[in-house]
Amino acid sequence: MDIRVCTDGDWARIYEFYRLTMDAGRTYSFPPNQTIDEARPWWMEPPPGQTVVALDGQEIIGSAKMGPNRPGRGAHIATAAFLVDPNHQGRGVGRALGEYMINWAREEGYHGIQFNAVVESNHPAVHLWQSLGFEIIGTVPEAFDHPDDGLVGLHVMYQRLR
Repeated sequence: MDIRVCTDGDWARIYEFYRLTMDAGRTYSFPPNQTIDEARPWWMEPPPGQTVVALDGQEIIGSAKMGPNRPGRGAHIATAAFLVDPNHQGRGVGRALGEYMINWAREEGYHGIQFNAVVESNHPAVHLWQSLGFEIIGTVPEAFDHPDDGLVGLHVMYQRLR
């Protein structure tokens, strides 16, 4: 699997699994039913951040966006979001993208990485991030309306890099 910086031409393919993920409503609080043009600014991260794609040969099977968590005095902490094509889940795509993001944040000089809203019932994601060194530093109770589990918490997860 290769990971590279996303090009404008990659967006249409990313949008296919972005749409599936957002419309399912299980992992992100992004708006559902977005058109390709409405969704683009939600995923395509401008500098100083970046969006990347994970490739199996020439096929895009995942994507991540990363950058500063906050502007100004909060810009020394990174954040990120991750998507894996449902047809390719369970193959280590999320782990590879997570490892890429952690290395990128270190190289860019960030002091830490904060994930603001990891759905508490998304056990595979929580387990993955913990296995990569993230800690749950707090949970906002009932902050996410999951279509199957009802109101569940959103974890704030953090990894110190320095």
